[in-house]
Amino acid sequence: MTGKLYIVATPIGNSKDMSPRGSRILSEVDIIACEDTRRSMVLLNMLGIRNKLVSNHKFNEHGKAAYFIKEMQDGKDVAVISDAGTPCISDPGNELIKAAIEAEIPVIGVPGCCAAVTALSISGFDLSRFGFYGFFPRENADRKKLLAAMRRTSEFRTYCFYESPKRIMNAVQFFIENEVKCSMCLCNDLTKLHEMCFRGTPEEVEGHLLAKGNYDKGEFVILVELDEDYLITEKQHSMSAEAAIVEQMKANDCTVKEAIDLVLEDELNQYSKNELKKAGLNLKNMFS
Repeated sequence: MTGKLYIVATPIGNSKDMSPRGSRILSEVDIIACEDTRRSMVLLNMLGIRNKLVSNHKFNEHGKAAYFIKEMQDGKDVAVISDAGTPCISDPGNELIKAAIEAEIPVIGVPGCCAAVTALSISGFDLSRFGFYGFFPRENADRKKLLAAMRRTSEFRTYCFYESPKRIMNAVQFFIENEVKCSMCLCNDLTKLHEMCFRGTPEEVEGHLLAKGNYDKGEFVILVELDEDYLITEKQHSMSAEAAIVEQMKANDCTVKEAIDLVLEDELNQYSKNELKKAGLNLKNMFS
């Protein structure tokens, strides 16, 4: 009989948040696939569970999938856990799940803690539709592309990101430097004794971080709710390449060529260089 694959959520800070069902599953399965065997051993010891731990992290999960699939095909049950929270939410596990589905092995979720969902639930933001984007981009160019996409879509108002304590101040300052009109909610050490949740404009959140001083531990959750008047309207979004060039010519009193360069430099530009060159020729032909 084929075994089962259990996806088990673990606490994000407070060990008392471990569900009774999750504890039972971890004690009953044959193998526990985990990110860091040392960290997972601490949790199991707290729960009074002794079981086989096998590492399954982002550097080896592709190669390890075959091993776990073979074990389950031989009738053994496997549980996947991450260092904290729900597996696969910016954590390893998805490679094994896809392999299990392909092998027609039952995949069973054992719900529990998730830092992103916990932060969203206490944010006070519009959660009718929200976007989760994993870790906030490191490179400034990637951040600007993401911001442009966020402004253009009407699908979400609220966005959720993870960020490391080493980069959190830089991430908040990106929103300030780019004059992003939004409300922010910054969470850290959720469910722990000294959990932190700062709300306000990017400038206000930066002030909270500076006042706190010591924020070098634990991952952060960044929540951003864009102001409605900061979103790109459908009219702006559907502006033709010709109109975009003319707008720059009027605003900067410049030539078509100079206007094309300005459009290309705009972080909200949605046209390729070739599209703009073609539009520039159209304009020249119209007025020649």
